Amino acid sequence: MSLRLHRGGRFRRWLGACFGGDEALGDRLWRRILHAIGASSLLYFAVPTDFFVVLPKSAVLLLALTVVLVLEVLRHAVGLELPTLRPYEKRRIGSYVFYAIALTGAILLFPRPIAFAVVLGTSLVDPLAGELRASRRYPRLYPGLPLVTYALLAFAGLAVGGGWPIGASAGLAVLAAAVGIAVERPKLPWVDDDLAMTFVPALVLYAIGVVALGLPA
Repeated sequence: MSLRLHRGGRFRRWLGACFGGDEALGDRLWRRILHAIGASSLLYFAVPTDFFVVLPKSAVLLLALTVVLVLEVLRHAVGLELPTLRPYEKRRIGSYVFYAIALTGAILLFPRPIAFAVVLGTSLVDPLAGELRASRRYPRLYPGLPLVTYALLAFAGLAVGGGWPIGASAGLAVLAAAVGIAVERPKLPWVDDDLAMTFVPALVLYAIGVVALGLPA
C-alpha cells in the first residue's frame, strides 16, 4: 500500500458533485481554494515576534517551509502521494513548493506594503485567472478582470495594509497588476507562475517604490 496524504479523492468527488461535476472539477476547485487560503499567511504581520515563545515567528515560518520541502523530497524519494497534484508535476517540483517559497520569500524579504500587495495578488488572482482561462462562458473576462482585481488588491495592500501614500499606491498598484498578469500567463518547465507572479512584481515595486521614490521600507 502506497503512502498518501489524502483519502483517495472522496472529498474532491463530493466537492465536484456539489457543483454538478466530477472528481476532476472537485480537484480543480479544491486546488483553487487552497491557493486562496495562502492569503492567510499575511497574518504573520499581526502576530507578535515572540508569539510562539520557543521560536521567533520568522523561524516558525521557515519551519513551515521546511515541512513543505520535506514532503516534496518524500514525494520523489518514496512515492508519497499528495492531493491536487497535476500530471505534469509528477516528475518535476510541485507547484505547491514554488508557492510556499513565494509566500515565505515575499513576507521575509520585502517591506510589508510590498508583501501585502503581491501575496494578495498571487493568492487570489492566480486562481481567478486560471478559472477564466478554462471557462467557456466568460472567456472575454480574461485578462481584464484579473488585471483589475490584482490592481485593487495591490492598492489595498500598499495603502491600507502597508500605509504607503494613496497616490503612489494607486500608480504602483496598476504597474504591479500589469507585471503580475504578464508573468502569470507563460508556463515554463523550470519556474512556476506562482513564483514569477510574486517575485517579479515585488522586485518592480521595490525598485520603483523604495529605491526610486524613497517610500518607507
